[in-house]
Amino acid sequence: MWQPPERRKHALPIASAPSAAAAAAARWFQPIALGPRTARTRTWVPAMVPWRASDDGLVTPAVIDWYARFAAGRPGVIVVEATGIRDVPSGPLLRIGDDRFVPGLRDLVAAVRAASGGQTLLFIQLIDFLAIRRRPSREAYLGRYLAITPRHRAALAATGARASDAPEAAIRAALAALPDAALAEILDEREREDLAFGYRERVTDTHLPHIAALPAVLPGLFAAAAARAAAAGFDGVELHFAHAYTMASLLSARNTRDDGYGGDRAGRLRLPREVIAATRAAVPAATVVGCRMLGDEVIAGGTTADEAPALAVELARAGLDFVSVSKGGKFEDAKQPKVGAAAYPYTGRSGYECMPTIYSDARGPFARNLPLARAVRAAIHAAGLTTPVVGAGGIASFDHAEAALAAGDCDVVASARQTLADPDWFAKLERGDGATVRRCEFTNYCEALDQQHQPVTCKLWDRIDVGAPGVATTADGKRRLIAP
Repeated sequence: MWQPPERRKHALPIASAPSAAAAAAARWFQPIALGPRTARTRTWVPAMVPWRASDDGLVTPAVIDWYARFAAGRPGVIVVEATGIRDVPSGPLLRIGDDRFVPGLRDLVAAVRAASGGQTLLFIQLIDFLAIRRRPSREAYLGRYLAITPRHRAALAATGARASDAPEAAIRAALAALPDAALAEILDEREREDLAFGYRERVTDTHLPHIAALPAVLPGLFAAAAARAAAAGFDGVELHFAHAYTMASLLSARNTRDDGYGGDRAGRLRLPREVIAATRAAVPAATVVGCRMLGDEVIAGGTTADEAPALAVELARAGLDFVSVSKGGKFEDAKQPKVGAAAYPYTGRSGYECMPTIYSDARGPFARNLPLARAVRAAIHAAGLTTPVVGAGGIASFDHAEAALAAGDCDVVASARQTLADPDWFAKLERGDGATVRRCEFTNYCEALDQQHQPVTCKLWDRIDVGAPGVATTADGKRRLIAP
């Protein structure tokens, strides 16, 4: 992962341990209305992908165990990981693009209800993503994947090679024989990127029929997925409008589509609005509909912190019950992957800003992104709306959470990595046992596992009692899968 030039290790901040009475009186442990439902507290577990689904996207016992473990800590809300809305293979990621996924999801809901004593609302994050391929070798790219065009033939002919009527195999061989610098002059920008990083679709690739058809297809896909979620018993859905994926790319200032679904702000908001409307129409009135969005893309030409609040206002006006604010996590500045690996959108500066580590600049990693939530919340209130805003990003103590709520930074405080470190920490704080909380060290051990598509665990507990009776482990038997 990218690291800031001013790289220094920050100590974990001192964390107080409130008494049970103090916790009961705290803002963080007060209820909040989220549209038609009320969360018992303002504690929130955001979506994290644990890589525990089956290769067919089905709920497995390991998925159920993962969420039941979080539910035992009795947070106000748990958001189930990014779940694909299309019925297409996507590896061990949950899917909801067909009715056959509903029974497993229903079992997941029942497990969370039981583990939380019915005190936790359960949402599911709905995601669409475009195709991305692994980085090919130079030989494979030039020998198989590059589409040979008259432009390539003309460029080779200019070097004196016989190219105008040569067989395609000869053209490929001639390109492969060129030095890298000469080859780079012949390939266009997109081809050079495909060679260096692997092929990746964009929402602006409207020459591709399925990309041009996104506005006609996505509202129905999101709506059908949301209806399945409601049928499975989820309390709500979170539309994934953040990071490197389709809806965030449509909202992005980099979206230059010229079909009415890009360009100016109104064009970029058009399809998100249509998705929200279709989703709302597809679910019962008691179903919460919110979204996760970016307060700053942190990439050249992307949506900035100056524009994001205006986008949030329009999304709230479209009928959302909450807006959850994140940052960065884009492909555009991702590090070059190794041959045979795919680009990962959390390796560049935008990825670092999404999940800052204990090694940081002077600002440090803790509560680093709350100013984005604050700006979004202020804009929503200035527009006369009261849509709750969820703040996140390196919040790992009662003090940080309570201070954020007191300052009006957000209405709900989410914490991913700290909850992974200690799924019981909300319950511990509520009963006055805050001194026993296992504290996240923000080394991003968990994120490194995610990057490798390995089952996500925490270094603070994944070697404890490995091999003991009843302790589920990774396939190699080296790491436990659930926190003790």
